[in-house]
Amino acid sequence: MSVPHSGDGAPRKDSVTWPTPQNAVPDFRPQTAQRRLRNLVEASQRVTGELDLEHVLRQIAESAVALVEAQYGALGVLSSCGGLEKFIHIGMPEDTVERIGHLPEGHGVLGAVIDSACPIRLRDLNTDPRAVGFPENHPPMDTFLGVPITIDGETFGNLYLTNRAGGPFTSDDEDLVTTLAATAAIAISNARQYGEARRAQRLSETLNEVTAALLASPHYDAFGILTQHLASLTEADMASVIVSDGDDEELRVQDAWGTGAALVEGIGLRPHDGAVPRAMDGQPSISSESLGEPGPFVAEVPQASVMAVPLEVQGHRAAALCVTRAEQRAPFAAEDLTLLSEFAGQASLAVALAWARADRHRLEIVEDRTRIARDLHDHVIQRLFGAGLGLQAHASAHPECADAMEEQVALIDAAISDIRTAVFTLQTRSSSDTPRHRLLSVVTEFSGRLATMPRLAFAGPVDLVVSRSLADDLVAVLRESLTNIARHADAKAVRIEISAAESDVTLTVDDDGVGLSAHSDRRSGKDNLAARARAHGGAFTVSPNELGGTRVQWTVPLVKEIP
Repeated sequence: MSVPHSGDGAPRKDSVTWPTPQNAVPDFRPQTAQRRLRNLVEASQRVTGELDLEHVLRQIAESAVALVEAQYGALGVLSSCGGLEKFIHIGMPEDTVERIGHLPEGHGVLGAVIDSACPIRLRDLNTDPRAVGFPENHPPMDTFLGVPITIDGETFGNLYLTNRAGGPFTSDDEDLVTTLAATAAIAISNARQYGEARRAQRLSETLNEVTAALLASPHYDAFGILTQHLASLTEADMASVIVSDGDDEELRVQDAWGTGAALVEGIGLRPHDGAVPRAMDGQPSISSESLGEPGPFVAEVPQASVMAVPLEVQGHRAAALCVTRAEQRAPFAAEDLTLLSEFAGQASLAVALAWARADRHRLEIVEDRTRIARDLHDHVIQRLFGAGLGLQAHASAHPECADAMEEQVALIDAAISDIRTAVFTLQTRSSSDTPRHRLLSVVTEFSGRLATMPRLAFAGPVDLVVSRSLADDLVAVLRESLTNIARHADAKAVRIEISAAESDVTLTVDDDGVGLSAHSDRRSGKDNLAARARAHGGAFTVSPNELGGTRVQWTVPLVKEIP
């Protein structure tokens, strides 16, 4: 590096003389000190006049190019793991950038600036031994100046300038850009603080909206509310809530919002390397294609950047909050992960309050149903039974009316059977782990999301013949079917029947909604249900029904499990 000079051409008293490298640039002074100082002041004013970080970074690069009359310039932001996280280029046409393809990652001379954290000035960067050459379609570059931007003792990024109009870069150019970099560090720090304040404001507003929505009614779906606000908060293409399904560690998309949400809701996910499994283990993280980690549902929705954090409610890890962005969008950064983690930590309290309120509401419903069940059993059934006995006595006294009376008695017996089934459904049991009660819980879960309470009927010894693994699949199939109806069918009535025979178990779900066309884009969900049926050697069908809506039928043969 050449000897620094003062404005009048004499060496500065506090300067240090360094040996001149073979490829260093001699000192040229084509501009007056007064003019260059004025340009520096103007450049500093432009840089400090912005508050948005992205605008600040671009303004810094543009100001540096104009200050030293360079043809090309760039600002490379360093990542936490080394190399360049962001590369803002100036002066190069967009069509040229597209032909070049991949942006620099911080190798060669650019990497030398990163490693040394000191300015580097070269007459011809092509002859420097650290140069690694240019990719195809890259414009020619020769003179080079690289200056680091340091904030609080750490290098934030580097300014890169090439092809100075008046010849090689001078020591004055280096001093000017170094001074601009010091001003840029202050501007970047201010922009960061402004960005943090804006994120805190957005977080507070979003949490207020989430809390108000969750507590407005016990029928609101907590996870559905979270996904809707998550997508807006993180500027994601899609947001989803992923839960653990059953004892086989399979993950399931409980709710989703955004681009492609209808394609992924309800589908199962097998754990693999990536952000979502780490979040389920309690570790917030970001994964991307560049790290070799595939997204959680790339077959359904393209994604290049995925971010996930755990959602812990009352000390229990209830789910993972996941957001994704497509390839054309900027990938998630560390500040996005911090924002999502803070949201999950504070939203968990609102979710806990909403669930507590919903539990209280369900308890009130259970108490009311218990009373109804008791009245049905103690009064209605007894009266019907008495009416049946009276008809049978009347038939004995009047044989000519016996056939008609027997028909009425049969109808009364059928009514008594239906009422007993209703009583069983309404009554609470000490064990909630039986297949019947697990299926009833799913129906109760969706009662607030459907126009009317679904009608559920059991036929046969369901609790006796359905194994635990088969019950897991029955619950998943019923939940997926009701999810489709709630979100797409616009149905007024839903009828569910679970029948257990000697050879098979059948789940049938009928609705009076808009028909099959509403479900045509739910290919992934249907494939998931069909795969579950095939795993048991069964079948899955979707067809129109007599109500004008859709019938979903899932049938599997019964196989006794070996204990």
